[in-house]
Amino acid sequence: MVKHPVPLRRKAIALTSAVLMAAALTACATPTAASSPSSSAPASTSAASSSTSTPVEFQTRKVTNAEHELVFHVVDGKLPALVLDAGGGLSSSYWKDLAPRLAKATGSKVITYDRAGEGESDEVSGPWRVENAVSDLEAGLKELGVTKDVVLVSHSIAGEVATTFVNKNPGWVSGAVLVDANVPDFFSDEMLTAFAPVVEEQKAALMAQPSTKKNRQLLAVMVDYAPVHRAFHKLTWPKDVPVNVVVSGGTPFDSPDAAQLWRDAEARFAQAAPNRKHVVAENTSHEDIVTQRPDVITDAIDDVLKGIR
Repeated sequence: MVKHPVPLRRKAIALTSAVLMAAALTACATPTAASSPSSSAPASTSAASSSTSTPVEFQTRKVTNAEHELVFHVVDGKLPALVLDAGGGLSSSYWKDLAPRLAKATGSKVITYDRAGEGESDEVSGPWRVENAVSDLEAGLKELGVTKDVVLVSHSIAGEVATTFVNKNPGWVSGAVLVDANVPDFFSDEMLTAFAPVVEEQKAALMAQPSTKKNRQLLAVMVDYAPVHRAFHKLTWPKDVPVNVVVSGGTPFDSPDAAQLWRDAEARFAQAAPNRKHVVAENTSHEDIVTQRPDVITDAIDDVLKGIR
């Protein structure tokens, strides 16, 4: 399924040379934004919009699902609701500048949240499973009364959550914007075979470091990495749900070969249906795309909203 395959041995060598390999597919590294209107906050907080000094009010809600607590942050507004979901190892603070900007620009209800083990939400023991992440998001949105007209804005591994969520909940999602997100096309058997030694190397490196909440989450994602992502590779995005695909100029990879495989997969995904668009945010990196080109992200969201409002 890869348009321009490179020999497996060459690909494995190229992948091994990339410093961010495990983080590239499971998450990002440390976000540029270190704090958020939704980070370490009491029940009600405010953040200045990027375009005006008028504050945007965020309400913090705690939701319990499967005996663990999740933290959601909401700006009230109209539907469709924008649900912002950051990459693995990242919290809702990733959206600290974009969330108030979107609330101001669109008038939509804006929701950010910390997945289990991220930010202020409780940790959950055992391997990371996308089905559990989807269950958590379902529980939070139900508690918030948002069970229709949702636009998912999903970064990195959150693309897996979005893809599984939209398939499991037909009629709930009106559209999506995938921000340099994992898409099923990328995780071919060839790529996963080449990537296996890199996962093991990164796992060993993380285990040698002090145990932190972030490191524990990254390690949880690496458990059964290949079979989990082979299952993800079989999923398809529903053709009746519009999606804009925003790709960083840098991609998650240092290796030119791996970067091209990522670009090809994102392009194939975007070209698979007429209600999808593909946008490259030039001069951006995978982890900092939201802070480097918020205009590209907001334009992509606005385009989806115009098509469904």
